[in-house]
Amino acid sequence: MRLPFTLLIDPMPADSVQSNFDDTFHEMDSSSPALRVGELSTQRGDGIFETLAVVNGHPQEVEPHISRLRNSARICDLPMPNEEQWRAAIAYAVARVPQRGEIALKFVLSRGVESGPAPTAWLHATAAADFSTVRAQGVRVITLDRGYPRGVAERAPWLLMGAKTLSYAVNMAAIREAHRRGADDTIFLTTDGFVMEGPTSSVVLRSNGTYITPAPSGAILHGTTQQSVFDYLGNQGERVEYRDVTVEELRRADAAWLVSSVRLAVSVVALDDKPFPADQALTEALNAYLLARSA
Repeated sequence: MRLPFTLLIDPMPADSVQSNFDDTFHEMDSSSPALRVGELSTQRGDGIFETLAVVNGHPQEVEPHISRLRNSARICDLPMPNEEQWRAAIAYAVARVPQRGEIALKFVLSRGVESGPAPTAWLHATAAADFSTVRAQGVRVITLDRGYPRGVAERAPWLLMGAKTLSYAVNMAAIREAHRRGADDTIFLTTDGFVMEGPTSSVVLRSNGTYITPAPSGAILHGTTQQSVFDYLGNQGERVEYRDVTVEELRRADAAWLVSSVRLAVSVVALDDKPFPADQALTEALNAYLLARSA
């Protein structure tokens, strides 16, 4: 049981009838070379990925992550991943990493090398960063223009906005801009003033007693952890809603959270350099629920 853990995967066709995939998995020394120079994931960011949390030996939200990987493959015209193979790869890795603590498990499907017919796939597990401070203290957030109007993904599907691609340079630049402005994170807005998502998170707000997240669309990923948060809130008798949210409504909200698979739920405590109301008690309850899940 060791970290980091790296597994190269020979991707099987989605319609393969193979049921045992151990011969398609190849454990790698994480410090050794594994990808070819012509690999399009590194050359062009031409690939897709998911990152799920493993908490005390339990992988979280496996099915939603695999479902979203398939959706990203469809949008990007990549070979459709074999669901059973990816389930088996996740289980293979989880059995070989520490069974205590929080682990980030990233799995990637790329178009492969430019001259090769086969896609490239791998899985990489590392110890999760320590998010205890931001879970307890919240994050300062700025809003940034994403540069697109609402509805652009439907009008221009070649922008691949509904896919979780490896092309994360803009997302990382947005976080660096937040840091330059003395904040921790970012919420993207459309050019016409609608809330989208964070660079690595979904947005949830509470307005007039209802918990709201921007409706998943071609431009907004359907967050796996956000769905778990809504499951918890619904079971507590709270009202939840998917719909468009303006930046003005966000600024008037009773509370807001950024939620993601590994960081989990963090309260927004400042928005565009102004103090923002936070419900830390609910944040703690959400994270206790998320950390206690066994699937």
